[in-house]
Amino acid sequence: MKKINPEYPQFYTATILQWKRLLKPEKYKLQIINSLQYVSKKYKVRIYAFVIMSNHIHIIWQLDYDTNVGDFLRNFMKYTAQMILKDLRVNHKSILGNFRVGSSDRNYQIWERNSLSIELRNDLVFKQKFNYIHNNPVKAGLCELPNEYKFSSARFYETGIDEWGFLVHYQDKI
Repeated sequence: MKKINPEYPQFYTATILQWKRLLKPEKYKLQIINSLQYVSKKYKVRIYAFVIMSNHIHIIWQLDYDTNVGDFLRNFMKYTAQMILKDLRVNHKSILGNFRVGSSDRNYQIWERNSLSIELRNDLVFKQKFNYIHNNPVKAGLCELPNEYKFSSARFYETGIDEWGFLVHYQDKI
């Protein structure tokens, strides 16, 4: 994995295996939210923007200098996958088979292996990714305005109210 420079915020994207729409139910989106709440405190991650779509997530975050990036990303992805798998095993056994992979290190896989992380080294690129995140649900036809989509940080930037308890305004970047 490429070493991440904590001096810059990161645009992070993770995709559900084979772009399956696993995150469509609100309960799985809430599991991602719970994980973001946890990592923002435990790892001192500054989360500036996010969106949770039905088959992928986008996040702009900045890690603390003391954070081991590899451990952080692995733990975040592994934890969210384990929570979703736990629910699938109990409540949706018929769907669980769609994520069986028969790999040497796992039986099931929720996330694609190669997530994307891009350093946002200047304000122009930051704003472009920021706008991309917030317009993602609009482009997908899920809402007309970015702040209408519940599982996004767009409403925070419209109202100033952090419904999720982990957002940091981008103007407060390190």
